[in-house]
Amino acid sequence: MTDHYAVLGNPIAHSKSPAIHGAFARQTGQDILYSPLLAPRDGFREVVDAFRAGGGLGANVTVPFKEEAFLLAHQRTPRAEAAGAVNTLVFEPHAIVGDNTDGVGLVRDLMGNLGLELAGRRILLVGAGGAAKGVILPLLEQQPETVFIVNRTPEKATALADRFGCRGGGFGALSGEGFDLVIHASAASLAGERPPLDDAVFNPGCLAYDMMYGRETPFMAHARACGATVADGLGMLVEQAAEAFLLWRGVRPDTRPVMDLIRAA
Repeated sequence: MTDHYAVLGNPIAHSKSPAIHGAFARQTGQDILYSPLLAPRDGFREVVDAFRAGGGLGANVTVPFKEEAFLLAHQRTPRAEAAGAVNTLVFEPHAIVGDNTDGVGLVRDLMGNLGLELAGRRILLVGAGGAAKGVILPLLEQQPETVFIVNRTPEKATALADRFGCRGGGFGALSGEGFDLVIHASAASLAGERPPLDDAVFNPGCLAYDMMYGRETPFMAHARACGATVADGLGMLVEQAAEAFLLWRGVRPDTRPVMDLIRAA
């Protein structure tokens, strides 16, 4: 029988997850149906309960429900606890298990697809919201020299940095600092804006990574003009999906052809 999975969000029509998981299923010979589910902003729990009661085995969760999914889960993995957010739900007979695959997706993209060694690197993380919180622990596990968190509201960056034993502050705190990897995890790209970073933050050979995907963002254009190599977040999207697929199905798909498929589309 076909096993059912879904992605829940609001909005959800734009989601690439059904195409990604459909490609994973074809590649691995898994008999699954993966559907987008639009959840009302005040009705996330009810949609999850109905989907689970109807036989659903798991779900991905996207904006704006990751924190609500965290609260909904009966059990949470250490990386979900660290992030304070859940993007993957596993429905067991008597419990909902919450996980967060965003960070491992980012690390797999950086190291596996882009060939960047993270150990001993100086990393700047721009943003202190949910997207940033989900990736800090997996980045720290690779033993970089430093992770510096910067945000327009310095207090948010400082609080998040203190929680993980990192450095943090406002953009003014970056004077004289240079980095080997700059990750843009703020909402500025969504608004067509770029963070107020000095050119000097991009060390020679720096990789500038924007979690947005599908277009050149102002952050990417600025970094490119400063001599950095740039990458968008499509690889992270596919890699975090592969980790969820592994949790659900016990098999890890080959992500490269799926990235090529989504990029071409």
